[in-house]
Amino acid sequence: MQLGIYTFVETPPGPPEALAARTRLRLAQMLEEAELADSLGLDVYGLGEHHRPDFLISAPPIALAAIAARTKRIRLTSAVTVLSSDDPVRVYQQFATLDQLSGGRAEVMAGRGSFIESFPLFGYPLDQYDELFAEKLELLLAIREQEKVTWSGTLRAPLRDQGIYPRALQNPLPVWIAIGGTPQSVARAGFLGLPLAIAIIGGQPERFAPLAKLYRDAAKQAGHDPAKLELGINGHGFLADTSEEAADIFMPPTVEVMNRIGKERGWPPSTRAQHEAGRDLRGHLLLGSPDQVIEKILFQHSIFNNTRYLIQMTVGTIPHDKVLRSIELFATKVAPAVRAATAKKT
Repeated sequence: MQLGIYTFVETPPGPPEALAARTRLRLAQMLEEAELADSLGLDVYGLGEHHRPDFLISAPPIALAAIAARTKRIRLTSAVTVLSSDDPVRVYQQFATLDQLSGGRAEVMAGRGSFIESFPLFGYPLDQYDELFAEKLELLLAIREQEKVTWSGTLRAPLRDQGIYPRALQNPLPVWIAIGGTPQSVARAGFLGLPLAIAIIGGQPERFAPLAKLYRDAAKQAGHDPAKLELGINGHGFLADTSEEAADIFMPPTVEVMNRIGKERGWPPSTRAQHEAGRDLRGHLLLGSPDQVIEKILFQHSIFNNTRYLIQMTVGTIPHDKVLRSIELFATKVAPAVRAATAKKT
């Protein structure tokens, strides 16, 4: 199993006049976190695209290119690229450039996005949310298959035998579909034979098991071998030397973020006690000591037979030294045990 981390790179709190300095510091910390993950042998590092004041990464390929220059082997992915409000030509060009710079380590994780700020920002109507994604995914896949593209759709200007450069080092450039629970998107990924990442950020993971089955059933019906498809799980979590320490570090900023976002979306206020339910074996949080996280990853693997797990450790602002320790524990304690256990099942 591939194991890795992803982050939205939260904006550190502080006075507005010091925002530029805080931004530079946090991006430097991001580079250090990615370097550590690479040096300790984790498989994947991901950056999510957002266009909000509370997150710093609006252009994942640029930040990932900086990481590529300071790492050697870790795969570099968006988590996610909001394809619905982007242009597939530019997405391919940016990630093909990243792929060349990194020696063939780039991936696109395409999704419709869980936030909507990018749509008015780039002039796209929300009432075409799914149509935009479907059409732009079609074009992105056409671009990665051939150097010169002839294509027409209804929501973007056509291409007529136009070359798209540079070309990625990997052929084809990996394109994952990331979903939060929409069956239509799951079936689309299976039908196209694309890798699928399921984000589980609440509730019991077992409730997502039908989506994994739908994915593999759709792939089989389309003529793809389900056994050859990659399925990833993305989720929240944090590690420390003890379960209590992990919870004390992770819970307060997580509750603050969820309440802030929940207020925007009309959710009722939540408390730490409510989030504590996610810590048990059947909950969604990979939160605790290394042994607890190993047990939970293997439990979820028994449900999904997934080939990848990515953990988001910073949901809200967490001290940098604590994040580095969490990465260290994940890479040195959890990853070897999970890889050994899942290798025995293959």
